[in-house]
Amino acid sequence: MAKTKQKKRTVWIYVLVILGSTILGVSVGIFSAYLKSAPSLDQVNIHQNFSTYIYDINGKLITDLYRENRIPVDITELPDHVKNAVVAVEDDQFYNHHGINFIAFGRAILVNLKNWSFTQGGGTITMQLARNVFLTQEKTIMRKLEEFLWAVQIERKYSKEEILEAYLNEAYLNHGAYGIEAGARTFFGKAAKDLTVSEAALIAGVIRWPTRYSPFVNPDIAVDRRNFVLSRMVDTGYLTAEEAAIAKAEPLNLAERRERVVEARYFVDHVIQQLTETYGEATVFGGGLRVYTTLDLDMQRAAEKALLQGLPVNKNHNGSLTQPQGAILALEPQTGEIRVMVGGRGEDRFNRSVQALRSPGSAIKIFPYTAAIDKGITAAHIYMDEPTDFVLPDGQVWSPQNYYETFAGEVTVREAIEDSLNVVAAQVVQQIGPKTVIEYGKKMGITTFVEQGRVNDMALAPLALGGMTKGVSPLELASAYAVLANQGIKTKPVSILKVTDANGTILEQHQTVQEVVLSEQTSYLMTDLLRGVIERGTGKNANIGRPAAGKTGTHSDYQDAWFVGYTPDLVSVVWFGEDTPKRMVYQGVRYGSWNAATIWGNFMREALKNTPIRDFPKPTGLVEGILIDTKTGLLVKDDCNIPADETRREIFIKGTEPTEYSPRCSKPWWQTLPFLN
Repeated sequence: MAKTKQKKRTVWIYVLVILGSTILGVSVGIFSAYLKSAPSLDQVNIHQNFSTYIYDINGKLITDLYRENRIPVDITELPDHVKNAVVAVEDDQFYNHHGINFIAFGRAILVNLKNWSFTQGGGTITMQLARNVFLTQEKTIMRKLEEFLWAVQIERKYSKEEILEAYLNEAYLNHGAYGIEAGARTFFGKAAKDLTVSEAALIAGVIRWPTRYSPFVNPDIAVDRRNFVLSRMVDTGYLTAEEAAIAKAEPLNLAERRERVVEARYFVDHVIQQLTETYGEATVFGGGLRVYTTLDLDMQRAAEKALLQGLPVNKNHNGSLTQPQGAILALEPQTGEIRVMVGGRGEDRFNRSVQALRSPGSAIKIFPYTAAIDKGITAAHIYMDEPTDFVLPDGQVWSPQNYYETFAGEVTVREAIEDSLNVVAAQVVQQIGPKTVIEYGKKMGITTFVEQGRVNDMALAPLALGGMTKGVSPLELASAYAVLANQGIKTKPVSILKVTDANGTILEQHQTVQEVVLSEQTSYLMTDLLRGVIERGTGKNANIGRPAAGKTGTHSDYQDAWFVGYTPDLVSVVWFGEDTPKRMVYQGVRYGSWNAATIWGNFMREALKNTPIRDFPKPTGLVEGILIDTKTGLLVKDDCNIPADETRREIFIKGTEPTEYSPRCSKPWWQTLPFLN
């Protein structure tokens, strides 16, 4: 019997030994695997998302881009009381441990067991940093174990100052603010380096529970929390009781809480698209880039005001967007720098100044006339404005009409441009050929001509009246007119001048791209002709009291209204129309280019109010002051009796001026009257 009991005891001993060995082995294996799961030092790279900042040409902040509104701050720039407030309330043994405070963690476990919850974490600043940067906010035992390993490795790789700096830049403080700098600006409207002891204590107190301790949400609770932090600073030796008492008595002076408003939204979107293509979305919204752009915020605001005040409102429109929509784009002709980009009324993200292709109407006429001037036709050349049937390549007959459905008879090129006569424009296109017109349009910057296919622009109507197959964008039309303003030099439009990283290292810097596409003489003569549009012609509403040139453009069905104009310093385009093209007749009033010219004038007067008035530079190679007969285009003698209103002093490219005298000079002036001939 005793032997039987001995055998059983021996068996149980063996079983227990085997079981214990198994448990020990499994435990050692698990612990070994746990240790092996520790990240390598190469994996421990603290990377934080920082806001990207976009500035205008004058260094004014346009907006900041972020998924987390975080402004990097160097810990050496922070006063001691800012750092001490955070250490006192979040981890008073921060400088004494190596990532884990086992005493605090053990105390937290006892509290959790007592309450049967995971409310107490016992986490150090290093552990919190590990959780925020590398792990998740999940409250599980496994996540806590991972936190231990990451914290130890962080402490091995980084100094205490580097860890605290990363923590101060990482902490979420509610209201979209991440980090001590964003928090200081959000709550107190100042930099973190300028925080008082009381303010630093308040922000330090928010870290633990941002939604509850936010002074915007619960000011009384936030003050109680601030005072608790100040008391902890006394307990840890960072403050005296007297200093804490003074700080506790300080009133809560919060900055005004403002809703986020993004100015120049269409331009910002345009810039973001370019940045994303180059650097990727993660860097754009988290890489702390500094983006220096060409926009002028003051001009932008003037453009937005002029457009909204000048646009009619379609009260019968049932869509989600107010109609008609509009766009203004302005750029500097010498540099191509975009100063203004308004892409609509601000109700959507569709940028009509860049993305919308619409019929340019008579604004397209600069291309046939520029080509004609370049080919030797002069401002005094005579065309007959009369009912004309043009036989098109497909055999159809096209009979263009002028705006007022009247005809002027014999007119000079200058008069035809000033009054935007369609029959004459068609004659010019026919004379020099559609291919030549498109060639000039392309080299001046238009990329949307359709040259092949069943429907194309190789015809009179699209090139004389602007009914293009695809249409043209305000940006390209502005660039084309800028060639004339810049003495024949085409400059590639640009919106970004420089991009740096958060440390100021230059990532890209713009280099102006230019090409000579017209002679100075042709450009100046076209500018002189377009000045007449504003001074005497269809663009009188655009007169701004300084040298300016431009052209109106209205779609034949009044679906698009344009004015494109320029001074020596600025080219700008105004377009408006309904997104789904339709006639713009509101409350019985028809709208067109004359309204666009008014908007243009209002904008340009404000945009250039601080710019000195100057004239267009005049090149050599011109002959001016030549008196001509506007009915024949020929010279007029000083003693000729042709009525004064039928003569004018004209300018020519040298070598193209007339050499013959008007036959009307050989008769008494009264014999030149039309009803006697």
